Amino acid sequence: MSHNELGLFLRARREAVTPAQVGLPGGSRRRTPGLRRSELAMLAGISVEYLARLEQGRGRHPSAQVLGALAEALRLTADERFALMRAEKVTTGDLGLCPGAGTPPARTVRPTMRALLDRLEPTPAVLVNRLTEVLAYTEGYGRLVAPLGLLDVPAPNLARYVFTDRRARTVLVDWEREADVLVSRLKTDSVPEDRFLASFVEELSGVAGAPFTDRWARAALTPESPLSQRVAHPSAGALSLATETLDLPGLDGLHVVVHLPADDATSAALDNLTGRRPGALHAVAG
Repeated sequence: MSHNELGLFLRARREAVTPAQVGLPGGSRRRTPGLRRSELAMLAGISVEYLARLEQGRGRHPSAQVLGALAEALRLTADERFALMRAEKVTTGDLGLCPGAGTPPARTVRPTMRALLDRLEPTPAVLVNRLTEVLAYTEGYGRLVAPLGLLDVPAPNLARYVFTDRRARTVLVDWEREADVLVSRLKTDSVPEDRFLASFVEELSGVAGAPFTDRWARAALTPESPLSQRVAHPSAGALSLATETLDLPGLDGLHVVVHLPADDATSAALDNLTGRRPGALHAVAG
């Protein structure tokens, strides 16, 4: 992970925001995608020179007021503001609020979490830790992903499956975007000194190669939520899912990923897949 996470984050967000989104004229002769550095500096009320230092990693201690102004200028969501603050802490070395570097990823499931998953049936839902290791899941999730090959190994891992199992590129219609989201999640939930993360990154770098290492070298981005997901299921056919990630504060990066049918056809297909009564899973869109 780069030691200039703040600069990488700011530049990535600046290039992702269009002038129209912030009330500025676009024009047809723009060499820079998104906002120019001068435009963001003007919107945030700081000098172009200072913004350049931040993006280049030479300004490592911005005040809370400057970060707040940049967040407003970039129209950051609440999750993106969290990612901005985390990037600043990584860059300055102030990691007190991040998961401990020597703390192993959680691999036990509390009874209350098992009870929560049971209450979510027949909805496909899975509990994963900061390394995307699968810790527990609903029966509905098992019926959904078992035919995809994710559960073929003793210790399933979402990132390892997406980057190393050839079947993933076939069944995950939007594989490129889902790969981006998983790398973003790995970066967001861990810190550079996390030796468990470093070991996992080394493993994926060696096995998956450029599809993983190129993404890891990019700026840390906020995982997209909710994520629309299309699955070419070998038995249920084309599925359109709305996926929500529910973070569990204070539990070492644990989060629950819930898959909901995004249309009526997927709702019916999931009912058939899980063996539940028709209409057990209601479509959330469409």
